[in-house]
Amino acid sequence: MGKECHPLLKGGRRESKYTHGFPPHDLQTLASICEVFLPPVPKNSVPFSSKGDRTDQHIQSFLESSGSDNFVPEEVAEVLMKKGFLEAVLVVRLVVRILSTRLGTFLLCGFLCVDNKWPYLNKFSSLSLQKREQVVQKWYKNWLLTPIRLGFIFIKFLSLLIFFSQANENSENPAWKAIGYHVDGVNQDSSPSLEEKEEEERPLDKGMVETIYETESSFVRSLTEKGLTVTKDPKREDTYKITCDVVIVGSGCGGGVAAAVLASSGYKVVVLEKGNYFTKTDYSSLEGPSITQLYENGGILSTVDGKTMVMAGSTVGGGSAINWSACIKTPKDVLQEWGNDHKLPLFTSHEYDSAMNTVSKRIGVTEKCVKEGFQNQVLRKGCEQLGLEVEAVSRNSSENHYCGSCCYGCKLGDKKGTDTTWLVDAVKAGAVIISGCKAEKFIIEKNSRSLPRERKRKNKCLGVIARFNLNKDSNNHKKRILQIEAKATVSACGALLTPPLMISSGLRNKHIGRNLHLHPVLMAWGYFPEENSSGIEGKPYQGGIITSVRKVVDSESNNVRAILETPALLPGTFAALIPWESGLDYKTRMLKYDRTSHLISLVRDRGSGEVKVEGRISYSMSKEDQENCKAGLKEALRILIAAGAVEVGTHQSDGQRFKCKGTTAAEVEEFLDEITAAPGPKSMVKNWTTYCTAHQMGSCRMGTDETQGAVDDNGESWEAQDLFVCDASVLPSAVGVNPMITIQATAYCLSNKITEIVKKRASYPS
Repeated sequence: MGKECHPLLKGGRRESKYTHGFPPHDLQTLASICEVFLPPVPKNSVPFSSKGDRTDQHIQSFLESSGSDNFVPEEVAEVLMKKGFLEAVLVVRLVVRILSTRLGTFLLCGFLCVDNKWPYLNKFSSLSLQKREQVVQKWYKNWLLTPIRLGFIFIKFLSLLIFFSQANENSENPAWKAIGYHVDGVNQDSSPSLEEKEEEERPLDKGMVETIYETESSFVRSLTEKGLTVTKDPKREDTYKITCDVVIVGSGCGGGVAAAVLASSGYKVVVLEKGNYFTKTDYSSLEGPSITQLYENGGILSTVDGKTMVMAGSTVGGGSAINWSACIKTPKDVLQEWGNDHKLPLFTSHEYDSAMNTVSKRIGVTEKCVKEGFQNQVLRKGCEQLGLEVEAVSRNSSENHYCGSCCYGCKLGDKKGTDTTWLVDAVKAGAVIISGCKAEKFIIEKNSRSLPRERKRKNKCLGVIARFNLNKDSNNHKKRILQIEAKATVSACGALLTPPLMISSGLRNKHIGRNLHLHPVLMAWGYFPEENSSGIEGKPYQGGIITSVRKVVDSESNNVRAILETPALLPGTFAALIPWESGLDYKTRMLKYDRTSHLISLVRDRGSGEVKVEGRISYSMSKEDQENCKAGLKEALRILIAAGAVEVGTHQSDGQRFKCKGTTAAEVEEFLDEITAAPGPKSMVKNWTTYCTAHQMGSCRMGTDETQGAVDDNGESWEAQDLFVCDASVLPSAVGVNPMITIQATAYCLSNKITEIVKKRASYPS
């Protein structure tokens, strides 16, 4: 039987005391701001009737609820202080502090805070809800108040995400029935049998060392039982030392493949993963706790200017455990560009083409979908009505897989991430996986050894130093140190974390942390009331997340400008991202959740960014990228209208929308001409849109020499011998499609090269 799952994957109130440090008057102000974004509204103010599980009582209760209920402000303060980047924390704390005073409120709110009674000036929290809403609406539209606007956008995002994603001890949220959502959106008929469940319960158990369950004695014993020699540093009792052939940092698409290839070649492999290990029996599909445990920075991560929200996996299996299952091979034109323009023959080789087939077979890629979900039905129907080509998307799951919550781990175990495929192979070959263990720096020293027929690198990597907590340390936060020495060290912790790790280890190649590509995404939405949407069945949170794709092609150049796909938006994420205009309008939007379909416009970005310090992501979109995103957004809106939406819109800050019934083609085009793609909220423009990204790549790119990239065509650092990179950061540029197959195929080729390099170097005389 498996170990008890981490308690935060389940619902329930936070047991520990809040440590955010907000004084009572500031917390009161914060609560009054949260109430503005989700206020109680008058009874019968929204024309929605009961249907199915949604009763009039559920709707009424939701209309009466407030963003200041259920400890939401306390959670906002806690998440802000623990997960927010420095600028956001400073802005929010400053604005809240100013609004907690009468004079400060007058300076920021003007005459709306003036009263005809003593003390004549009111604090923000003392203003009527109507006046507070007017103030926030004014700030949203005034670009001169950009810093204040940024702070309020952060509060809006957190308060609504928390309100709609939190769950009680019974895994319920009072708002869910009102908006037509229920957690169990999977097809139970495809559940495995009891025998299969017991056999597959924890497929990595034989190779796992989970630090959250280990004590000092059991940790050493667990490592020893798995074939590792553990010693304690005589000078430091908190330091453990182990040796192996290869240490790999990260367990996702790159690290998982590398671990399997290297372990199967006979090398003793240790995989370090800073996230925890979960299996299908652990997953609850509860959005709030799942985001916290499975995503980087608890799912609260953005570029430092707040213009792009960033989603990345942080668990055993990495992004492959929480991605949307799309398995698209690297486009041929991209491979030609990498092979010819970047002079990297790997990508035009038979070896790479064969690798794509190998990884597709290992992760069980299927090409058909027996039944499409609501959003993919919309995409397909709209394209067919317009005579546009729409393609099926292969997935690493069975053809009848109908799970819409795989973004929080696949409860059925049907999706084949590295945690159920490559890492299983690695463990069978003797690999050890240590979870809850975060690499801090590589062990780098001057290189005194010159290898025959190889270019001498000035440094040599001897392994990695990591930190972790044992079970008994969880309350006092005492960190233990793990020093691993290895013949080869592989960084596979992704395009956001590999560069900071290399830089913190003293490496200085100019390409480390640069050339970061994000596949920026904009969203369009359409509302399809059931009575007007014959032929389109289900809910937006049900069914395979991506099963269809539409390529938006330039009519003159025939180049792909954007691709249109469907996203996974459970209530919290949906609530956090959709526009806010007023409290009443917002609650009306949320009551339409269960029949609102989203399409995303994703571009192969030419602009790029940097990530040199963990959690500090800067990014600039090119004008071409913005125009391509806008072109995709326009076509997405046309598709939604053609599919039968009665209302469509974007996530533009002014709540841009269009009622479709009875309109002419000319009116549709007039609306589409108003579409913009200005990133925000830290923009000197009136109307802006927050971008999203789930793909990060290129920040430690491969190059023909150190002037062209951070690593060579073997994935080895130009600065440090025996240090290899094997993740999305080595890709020369953006891929333009969902990158899972590209990352795994690249990792497969590079890890085979690493196998040969380690073998060859071992044969050289010392």
